[in-house]
Amino acid sequence: MPVWLSVTLLVVLALLGLWGMRRGWRARARRSAALVPTLPDVPDVPGDGRTEPVEAVYVSSTRAGDWLDRVVAHDLGVRSAARVRVHAGGIHVARTGARDVWVPAAALTAVGTSSGQAGKFVGRDELVVLTWLPDPAGSPLDTALLVRHDDERAALLAAARTLAAPTDTDTAPSAAQEEQA
Repeated sequence: MPVWLSVTLLVVLALLGLWGMRRGWRARARRSAALVPTLPDVPDVPGDGRTEPVEAVYVSSTRAGDWLDRVVAHDLGVRSAARVRVHAGGIHVARTGARDVWVPAAALTAVGTSSGQAGKFVGRDELVVLTWLPDPAGSPLDTALLVRHDDERAALLAAARTLAAPTDTDTAPSAAQEEQA
């Protein structure tokens, strides 16, 4: 087989592979648009800052509880550098090269850590995971952030947890409180 034919065949195969990946990404975007019909806009006045901006990497957003089901609608599938800041009204994830994400305090249901999510896996629980409901007509999401400086992770977690809606275990009185009553 002549060299030019081999090269042409490889180029055609590479182009077919790229076309298939692009088609798959677009199909995933259509499917995930049903999960997240709209995203909240970043408000002009987000409230008092509870933290300084924290450098992080926006890893991905997935359906809550399914760490491999990446949501790509509304640029949520784009991994990017970010600056995260907790405000009284919510959490602002200012991303480079993609749409900013605003997590309203009322939509935030849980804040935790994980060792991995679609797009990134680390040795220990280094990912900060925000569980929130961006649209009442949609599904809850887990949004993962990898904080660049380890010493800033605890402050971000603590500030974000003050915004999360209390769960039944947060509002239920402890045994010691019941004894005092």
